[in-house]
Amino acid sequence: MQPDPLPQQLSPQLPHFPAAARWHQHVNGVHASDNMADWLTHRASLTARLVARCQQFRVQRLHQRLALCLTDEIAEIGLVRPVKVVEREVLLRCDGHAMVYAHTVVPMTATAMQWPLFASLGEKSLGTTLFSDPLVVRGELAYAKLRHTHPLMRRIRALHVLAELPFSLFARRSVFRRKGSCLLVTEVFLPEINRL
Repeated sequence: MQPDPLPQQLSPQLPHFPAAARWHQHVNGVHASDNMADWLTHRASLTARLVARCQQFRVQRLHQRLALCLTDEIAEIGLVRPVKVVEREVLLRCDGHAMVYAHTVVPMTATAMQWPLFASLGEKSLGTTLFSDPLVVRGELAYAKLRHTHPLMRRIRALHVLAELPFSLFARRSVFRRKGSCLLVTEVFLPEINRL
């Protein structure tokens, strides 16, 4: 039986894109505090770390849909131009407070055999799935300070989870590979993370 492919590629309109974030290969490039640098560089499961630091952990699924990939995602997932991808966005909450905004993109060429649980995650943790699968290989971490004009910052603002959105927030991302396909996970750390 053939695996079900993820939804077929669409022909997007190409709007004017905002400037991409500047991603750094070393955490020193973003001038984070010691505490924030510790969160950014921790390579084990972020979900497991959050679970260990709160009484109640929750993945709040915002959406999972077809969307145009962001400018600074194109090369990371092996594309040559902006095209539609499968996009998943969630908030990771500890004791009711939003700690991390997570944005994941998967190329349209990926199949259900390559990422078997992705389509049915719902409010389950993607991180738990990735770190428990021996076929998944994680690439290097990259770091950025996302300015208020970045598309992901605009999305965070629209969620109204912060009383006031800072001018910039720290973020990290990495590519996960499985059976010849990849997915890119970007995690934006919200101010409440400093309380854990």
